[in-house]
Amino acid sequence: MKKLYAVVTGGTKGIGRAIVQSMVQEGFHVAVCARTESDLLDLVRECSHWEGSVLTYRADLSKTNEVKGFAKFVLDKCTTIDILVNNAGVFVSGSILEEPSDNLETMLQTNLVSAYTLTRALAPTMIQQANGHIFNMCSIASQIAYPNGGSYSISKFALLGFSKVLREELKDKGIRVTAILPGATWSDSWKGVDLPQSRLMQSQDIANLVLSSYKLSNSAVVEEIIIRPQLGDL
Repeated sequence: MKKLYAVVTGGTKGIGRAIVQSMVQEGFHVAVCARTESDLLDLVRECSHWEGSVLTYRADLSKTNEVKGFAKFVLDKCTTIDILVNNAGVFVSGSILEEPSDNLETMLQTNLVSAYTLTRALAPTMIQQANGHIFNMCSIASQIAYPNGGSYSISKFALLGFSKVLREELKDKGIRVTAILPGATWSDSWKGVDLPQSRLMQSQDIANLVLSSYKLSNSAVVEEIIIRPQLGDL
């Protein structure tokens, strides 16, 4: 049976972790990067009893040279690239006029440039295969500006724009592109918040959407997924 390979950035926490776990259970061999080595080792142990496997690489994707290092690792380890999930991201609150002046650069580098750089490095392999699926983890903040969203929202608007352009450029090459726009979802950034579990979405909800979108026939693509808590945004 042909091995299936996936690539997930920021794959040790929250949505990224749920995506990796779901893929490994489905038999994928998943190349994962994150900033903390111990988190990567925990993920490997957690997934060791499932059918697929986890290939790890420590990288800070706010640094372009480390994104390129991860891309080389992927190309060395993976014979194909069936799925790429650009999930890594960072959120720092603040309004445009009051936030630290380096907020924009920090979030553009992590939330946008890392996806741009990694996709440019891996897409040629997908084009050669004439097959593959790219998921970009955008946000409801890619569509709606909100107080103290500042540079985060700017970076996520840009990531959605990147997804739209990529879709147009790759649609005749057999590669599907999906932008996912989640609202509030339980992750480390929401730890300690005094809210009922049902008020936010589960990370597994997003992971389920990734796999179900991938499993559509090659003649169909979900271009954008907007998913929000049942009771609305926070």
